[in-house]
Amino acid sequence: MNIGMMIGADGASASIDGVIAKAVEAEAAGLDNVWLANIFSFDAITTLALIGQKTSRIGLGTAVTPTYPRHPTAIAQQALTTAAATGNRFTLGIGLSHKVVIEDMFGLSYAKPAKHMREYLSVLMPLARGEQANFDGDEYRVHGVAFDIPGAERLPVVIAALGPQMLKIAAEMCDGTNTWMVGPKTMDSHILASLKAAGQDAPRIVAGMPIVLTNKVDEARAAIAEQLTIYGQLPSYRAMLDREGAAGPADIAIVGDENTLRGEIKRFEDMGVTDFNAAIAGVDEDATARTLEFLGSMKG
Repeated sequence: MNIGMMIGADGASASIDGVIAKAVEAEAAGLDNVWLANIFSFDAITTLALIGQKTSRIGLGTAVTPTYPRHPTAIAQQALTTAAATGNRFTLGIGLSHKVVIEDMFGLSYAKPAKHMREYLSVLMPLARGEQANFDGDEYRVHGVAFDIPGAERLPVVIAALGPQMLKIAAEMCDGTNTWMVGPKTMDSHILASLKAAGQDAPRIVAGMPIVLTNKVDEARAAIAEQLTIYGQLPSYRAMLDREGAAGPADIAIVGDENTLRGEIKRFEDMGVTDFNAAIAGVDEDATARTLEFLGSMKG
């Protein structure tokens, strides 16, 4: 199983150079991937293209870039350019975002999210394969579009799929799913089981999990509960926490000593998760450094 790290999404870096420096540290520690969310700061795809110029080995991916604000042809061109700029180390992770963002803030319709994603991928995936896109739908009508981007190979695409409809789309149309707020029981019985039932035998499963190496477990969980409160309220994540029987994000966070962290990460590997994405909780000044060192030791 690949072990990666979420960077730049928590507001801890005051500059784009700081985000890039975190990625360089992750590569030096031996991690397989860095993942960058696209929220309300730096553009994730552009930032990963810059990170690719300062790194040589580590995989790069978005977790995730929202679809609604960008036409699928535009995101395909940008992503393929980033792939070419990074030696094809880039994975495009996309997602629907949430009604509060897409409809309430951006003023776009969130009425039919699953249908939107199916149409979006109908345009995006041929372009990701280096083919011509031709599609007529209700939201997108694209004819004769193809990109010639020297150095870009087949672009891996994963989607943020949690509910049954989205998991079916992930299984049928792209390479897998990028999850967040999914505990181990739900990962096994719902995410992996749904993809298998939909016919995807070897999907890429990126499991984003809050994690921290600490001997102050109660204090750390209290800090995580405060930091990640919003994720216990958004409907799609709330549904996953309810499936797990968790009151909030702190209850599924991986918190404790080396043996605890190693055992929980191995649990995900054993069930078939291909990529562990560590969202290191900054519960104290040294939390990121010591947790990153531990994650790197797992790759040694």
